[in-house]
Amino acid sequence: MDNKIFNKALTDFMNDFATGDAIRHLADRGFTVPEIKERLDFPASLEHIGSCVWEHFLKTGVICLEDPAGKDTFVRYRTIKETDSFGRISFRQVKEEEKNAPKEYLSCDFGTLIRKEAQKLEGLEQRDLDYLLFLPWPAHTVWHVADERMKRISSFIALKA
Repeated sequence: MDNKIFNKALTDFMNDFATGDAIRHLADRGFTVPEIKERLDFPASLEHIGSCVWEHFLKTGVICLEDPAGKDTFVRYRTIKETDSFGRISFRQVKEEEKNAPKEYLSCDFGTLIRKEAQKLEGLEQRDLDYLLFLPWPAHTVWHVADERMKRISSFIALKA
């Protein structure tokens, strides 16, 4: 049993080391999971890429699991590079809190929509459809930054309702 846990941790570490930064960078530039897979030099599954993008969006505040409206602080994570007196380099993740969330959010329930009412997505642009289908949306409401893609998807779904 311990061997399986170790092997999974090692595999996750190797995958993140090989592809993690590239995945996060491409996700920040607006690429969908299939587009990211095409651009990677190291092979990675769509599921791995989707979960990596999801975790990155949660950490950076692109997606929130709780309603950010009315909250007076916004939590963001930043990685800091540190060098000790012997020249050894280490990295540390720091939690930062900002006053007043600087972004506008849209509530979305794509997890339920994809599982129960997928016909409402017919006719959606392929890039937008890929964005929805390859992220692990939970079966409850989440909040997503109101960027151009989310506004376009939300208005399309509203027209179908």
